[in-house]
Amino acid sequence: MNQDLKKENSAKEAFKLIKPNLQKDTVIGIGTGSTTNFFIEELNKEKVHIKGVICSSNASEKLIDNSYDVFSLNEVHSIDFYVDGADEYNDRKELIKGGGGALTREKILAYSSDIFICIVDESKHTDLLGKFPLPIEVIEIARSAISRELMKMGGKPIFRNGFISDNGNQIIDIHNLPIDIPYDFEAKLNNIPGVVENGIFANRKADVIICSTDSSIEIIQ
Repeated sequence: MNQDLKKENSAKEAFKLIKPNLQKDTVIGIGTGSTTNFFIEELNKEKVHIKGVICSSNASEKLIDNSYDVFSLNEVHSIDFYVDGADEYNDRKELIKGGGGALTREKILAYSSDIFICIVDESKHTDLLGKFPLPIEVIEIARSAISRELMKMGGKPIFRNGFISDNGNQIIDIHNLPIDIPYDFEAKLNNIPGVVENGIFANRKADVIICSTDSSIEIIQ
């Protein structure tokens, strides 16, 4: 089974999981990336009656069918379901996210959600987070200073050249950085002045992971 089909299967399973709980006052949060795009396709096709959606990026927002109202987080009380992909996940449902550069908004929406559903295929599983380069969103003036701090920690920071986040900030991707205790390391990185947010999702990890394999779909709760 090819990668896209696995992504599509995970996205369809996520929609099937939440569909019985959708009501006219439901708000769905939607992340960013190729797997999430399949979820948006399913949502557009079904045209369910909900209050509306909140997207973690301008790119995702552009894909939403105009039959749905699109809100900002400031306009709603909370998010009922947040659906997003991941670049890595471990057995504790801790994640690395941000390959698409929307990590800050993704983390804000995940934190504001009642249920965070992560849709992946089995290639994203790892025992130790950090094989996938860890994205960090930074204020431009602090980029070099932050990179030096990350090198002291043993990482190899690479500036994501030519990329600006929807928040107007830059991204550094940290290579070769095994993340032994994700919860502690997430907080440590965010304490470096100039760091806006990092791509470790351990403080607010996934509630449910839907993982598509060659032969089945596994739901990890």
